[in-house]
Amino acid sequence: MKYFLCVIGMVLVIEGIPYFAFPEKAKSYLLKLQELSDGVLRTLGLSAILIGLVLVYFGRS
Repeated sequence: MKYFLCVIGMVLVIEGIPYFAFPEKAKSYLLKLQELSDGVLRTLGLSAILIGLVLVYFGRS
């Protein structure tokens, strides 16, 4: 459980960096996300999940 909490904490740190360092660009990027269709967002989400699972698999083996 400690390892899981460390991983979640690191994800939050990495996710927070763009919002802290470049808030103006982050806002414009989020506005562009609204223009994408649901299918494209689902494809991007699924791709991120699969890449994450592959990285976890190789990291644990």
